[in-house]
Amino acid sequence: MAQKAPRHAERRLLRKFNPKNRMSEKHLTVAGVSLSHPDRIYWDDVGVTKRELAEFYVEIWDWMRPHIVGRPLVLVRCPDGAAGQCFFQKHASGMDSTHLHLVPEKRDKIIAIDDLSGLISLVQAGVLELHTRGTTIDHREEADRLVFDLDPGPGVGWKDLVAAAREVRERLHKLKLESFLKTSGGKGLHVVLPIKPTPWEAAKDFTRAVAEAMAADSPDRYVATTSKSERGHKIFIDYLRNSREATAVAPYSTRARSGAPVSVPIAWSDLGALRNADRYTLRNLPARLERLHGDPWERIGRLRPSIDKWM
Repeated sequence: MAQKAPRHAERRLLRKFNPKNRMSEKHLTVAGVSLSHPDRIYWDDVGVTKRELAEFYVEIWDWMRPHIVGRPLVLVRCPDGAAGQCFFQKHASGMDSTHLHLVPEKRDKIIAIDDLSGLISLVQAGVLELHTRGTTIDHREEADRLVFDLDPGPGVGWKDLVAAAREVRERLHKLKLESFLKTSGGKGLHVVLPIKPTPWEAAKDFTRAVAEAMAADSPDRYVATTSKSERGHKIFIDYLRNSREATAVAPYSTRARSGAPVSVPIAWSDLGALRNADRYTLRNLPARLERLHGDPWERIGRLRPSIDKWM
């Protein structure tokens, strides 16, 4: 029997939003965080405001929490919205740390969150994308999630991208490894593999071997090199997400792109019905989650297979 979908206690509270939380026209309190100018537009093309982004994360928090809490974050901050200038922020310099979990690393502090308040504080800071490392803040020298980022070149059809995702899955399945799927919220698909914590070099070598094998077997379809001159009309199997400092967009994170798309976990059985990687947005995703009878990534936190014997 399928696992029941997460229950959304905060969502129900949000639908009956307490008037006491409305401080003034210029402030709104969500999850204990004061949002200044909540009606500031973050996505001009669809009119999505800071308030809507905060409410979206409250509504889908139960789905997102297992994939973001306790993991090092890299932020895409867009103070003037998605259409303005955006920048990556890896460390905590200049951030309000009240609701954040800051972890000393070298000469700075990396950013993590422990709860919904931490996430909403990032909304207040103009964060429109959250990217995670494939590790936890407590075991940063080892990877526990690997990502195969399938990035289509110009002219690559959606059916070809779907076939590539299925091929990655099948190759991993032959190694008795269960993988999971999500949209990128952009053009591509991510195949995600949970593993037993493994040193970064070994993890990267494993993903490189899979990517290079696919490129060698089908050189007209795939490429495993970053050189754009060699990519052409092919699918780039990006295994470089699997190094200590590298990140991938987090499950259920919005993207700083037209339409306010979201990176969304998808069941493999639903892939055939999907038509593009930015199908789900801040505005239509909650309705999809309401219809689901189970979490497509319900098992990902319980799987910890070793890849040592395949190296």
